[in-house]
Amino acid sequence: QAHLVESGGGLVQAGGSLRLSCAASGFDISKSDMDWFRQAPGKEREHVAGLSWRGSGSRYAESVQGRFHCSKDNANNIFYLHMNFLKPEDTAVYYCAAGPQYNVYDLWGQGTQVTVSA
Repeated sequence: QAHLVESGGGLVQAGGSLRLSCAASGFDISKSDMDWFRQAPGKEREHVAGLSWRGSGSRYAESVQGRFHCSKDNANNIFYLHMNFLKPEDTAVYYCAAGPQYNVYDLWGQGTQVTVSA
């Protein structure tokens, strides 16, 4: 059975960095589109960043462009979100998702909390 498990969240001061991990099992992330989403309290879930497996590259929300970067470790089946220059407005629960293409997801993780203090 396929699973996604996020980790790496926590409390960080504004301007700091965190790396989120999404450990996949039961399928091969090198053959899957992988994306990060986030949901802040009282707000809708929003797309943050993602990677396509068929060569169409990466995608980032305008709010994180230049600060966040995602990557895949295909050997270990882990998908990462590297977050730099964090802002209080980045505070949210972050989820990873996997699927055959962008906006079509078969699998979601349980989420990891990121809190950025001012």
